[in-house]
Amino acid sequence: MRCDVVPHTAPLPAYLSGCWHGDGRDVAREQGQKVIARNRRAYHDYHIEDTYEAGLVLTGTEVKSLRAGRASLTDGFAQITGDEVWLHNVHIPEYTQGTWTNHTPRRIRKLLMHRKEIDRLDSKIAEQGLTLVPLSLYFKDGNVKVELGLARGKRTYDKRQDLAKRDAAREMDRALKRRR
Repeated sequence: MRCDVVPHTAPLPAYLSGCWHGDGRDVAREQGQKVIARNRRAYHDYHIEDTYEAGLVLTGTEVKSLRAGRASLTDGFAQITGDEVWLHNVHIPEYTQGTWTNHTPRRIRKLLMHRKEIDRLDSKIAEQGLTLVPLSLYFKDGNVKVELGLARGKRTYDKRQDLAKRDAAREMDRALKRRR
């Protein structure tokens, strides 16, 4: 056999490569973005000034529970402690088929971000009195990500103004549809 010619090697099928689940899905090669949960209340309670993406450190049963589409971000917030970012009060329910290895639903979870991002966030939070709020939880190319919003709390009259603007826009749309 000649040394300068490499024979054509076909890629292994998914069920032989170790990433196959028997039900036809190839988890390691999942592409795109699948939203698990959104925090719509955050947009009502806060002015979102900037958004950041962070990875999550999770256990196996947490990932399985998220694949089933079960999570709640309602009371969640992120906090910088030392040089690390932690996600508090995010509810990921226990995996229904989990055993004694199941996780606690509201445990504190570590977020994965670059050091420069963490330092920038820490200075903004300390100077301007902002907070980090989870806006959405999603799968991106097979990994669980959380979108964090750098947010400033709204006053009650701000919330009322936003609701009035939304209602006015809805009324205008209805009037335009009736004219057509």
